[in-house]
Amino acid sequence: MSMALKQVFNKDRTFRPKRKFEPGTQRFELHKKAQASLNAGLDLKQAVALPHGEDLNDWVAVHVVDFFNRINLIYGTISDSCTDQTCPVMSGGPKYEYRWQDEHKYKKPMAVPAPKYMSLLMDWIEVQINNEHIFPTNVGTPFPKTFMQVAKKILSRLFRVFVHVYIHHFDCVSQMGAEAHVNTCYKHFYYFVTEFNLTDHKELEPLVSEKSFFRRGIGGREGGGGAQEISMVMLLNNHFCALQKEMTTRMCH
Repeated sequence: MSMALKQVFNKDRTFRPKRKFEPGTQRFELHKKAQASLNAGLDLKQAVALPHGEDLNDWVAVHVVDFFNRINLIYGTISDSCTDQTCPVMSGGPKYEYRWQDEHKYKKPMAVPAPKYMSLLMDWIEVQINNEHIFPTNVGTPFPKTFMQVAKKILSRLFRVFVHVYIHHFDCVSQMGAEAHVNTCYKHFYYFVTEFNLTDHKELEPLVSEKSFFRRGIGGREGGGGAQEISMVMLLNNHFCALQKEMTTRMCH
């Protein structure tokens, strides 16, 4: 196991406790199927496709939780360099500023430092995915009509974490030699949200329009990064699954 990968996915640097699927549930089986697709060496574009006969809501729910866990880990690795002083606003370069709004304390969009935004975001997502009325876990319990709307909002906000990390903290990622690992996480996320139209194009603009971002290898050739990318995602996925067994399952604070 490479030292860079251990640094990036270090359970002691997780920004929030992980969310796990209960063994024996349909969601757990779908999660295993998704991980098996990655481990089988499928191209990432193929790996995100809805398996035959599976429900789209379940497939999306599994990936929302999985991306929440993975992005949590990524942000945890650079959180020491993301402070109120270095990042007084949550932004993605000079053109994009993200203001926080929720249904409780921040009823109007408010500018907050990036660390505060991240904390509010992860707390908000935890509430959503722990809400049985939004993310039902019991077999036979239907998803609400608003599920996709909530999932899109979660994924759009999680994408902003990628934007902030890439544009403001990529030097930290590079210093750890973990560029390829984070790139693979991003590509997996990007292919999934575009496959199912789960993020507005305007949310993707900060990275799509960032020319230096494409020079880092994300843009690449159509169809993905070939054997090296597949090998990377398998390595990353195996290590991530190992950490799942070690980390706490507590989500509510």
